[in-house]
Amino acid sequence: MADQKRDYYEVLGIDKNASDEEIRRAYRKLAKKYHPDANPDNKKEAEAKFKEVSEAYEVLSDKQKRQMYDQFGHEGPQGFGGQNGGYYSYGSGFDGFSGFSGFDDFGFGSFGDIFSAAFGGGTHRKSGPRKGADLRINTEITFEESYLGTEKNININRNKECPSCNGTGAKRGTNPQTCQVCNGTGKIKQVVTTPFGQMSTQKVCSNCGGEGKIIKEVCPECRGKGNVRESAKIKVKIPAGIADGQIVVLRGEGEPGVKNGPKGDLYINVHVKKHSIYTRKSDHVLCDIPITFTGATLGTEIEVPMVDGTKEKYKIPEGTQTGTKFVLKGKGFKSVNSNWKGDFVFTVVVQVPKKLTAEQRELINKLAVTMNEQPPIKKKGIFG
Repeated sequence: MADQKRDYYEVLGIDKNASDEEIRRAYRKLAKKYHPDANPDNKKEAEAKFKEVSEAYEVLSDKQKRQMYDQFGHEGPQGFGGQNGGYYSYGSGFDGFSGFSGFDDFGFGSFGDIFSAAFGGGTHRKSGPRKGADLRINTEITFEESYLGTEKNININRNKECPSCNGTGAKRGTNPQTCQVCNGTGKIKQVVTTPFGQMSTQKVCSNCGGEGKIIKEVCPECRGKGNVRESAKIKVKIPAGIADGQIVVLRGEGEPGVKNGPKGDLYINVHVKKHSIYTRKSDHVLCDIPITFTGATLGTEIEVPMVDGTKEKYKIPEGTQTGTKFVLKGKGFKSVNSNWKGDFVFTVVVQVPKKLTAEQRELINKLAVTMNEQPPIKKKGIFG
């Protein structure tokens, strides 16, 4: 269960305001410490720790995922969605970890290689299936749409599997051949003698470029890349209550995976236009409502315009002063992760008449006298 997981910042031993470099340093240190091959006497516990550290790093090292984790925690934005069940949850990326067989699975030829890759001494190209790249776009909605929820058609440009070669990159009727140099692994192992003894290292196969396959006849449609560019229109549901800067994630709507790997995801950053009347604070709607001088003095019933276009009747008590706040409970924004709703808070602004007829002025003067008030007197300036 997500609520049983430790806080990712706690897992890496860092502060919530940690920089990207501090996150990388913490991960490298812990990955080296808990890697199963470095803990042969306590491998099962080390695997669990290593998986936990890797999962925390995967989320906190990605700006968008970190933002969502800080906002929603392990559960993710469960109210967000689009087609294909576009809910987002944080995963470790290490499914099937129990099948871990050594440093080769982690992309290292030996324990010595973890130092090389972790501290910039070399890189290792993964030859197995890889998830496609994520895509990020922006969309803009109105204040009313953020209150009620809406659907948007999003246009994106992305790659898709080449229909001519079915993603192989080879000309139709042919197939890629297994590289004879690396036997399809994409890597060549070497044994190097050092002052500390012999160490096993590996490098990218130069014959196939780390792909493990050789294409002799290239597909003319995709030129051997295995994918072609497309313009796609996607319908996305924007949930009611979404705030400016929040993100909707559609799983599997990003770039295609490599070597039958899963597709990437589509991150949609939502921007909410400012409204001329309403503002938002947390899940509450705020606005100013003008009332007349007589209505504030004697009391009145007004119709309050709501965000959804309806009107709510509200009785203003007599003697109401300008700046007085009134609350309509449960008439604010719906929380994206629950059924809780904020309030609608309006502030009364008393409108004092700027021009009066002679009769109106006389009546107000009489009112002032009955209230033991003197009529307004024009005063000279301070030096007058």
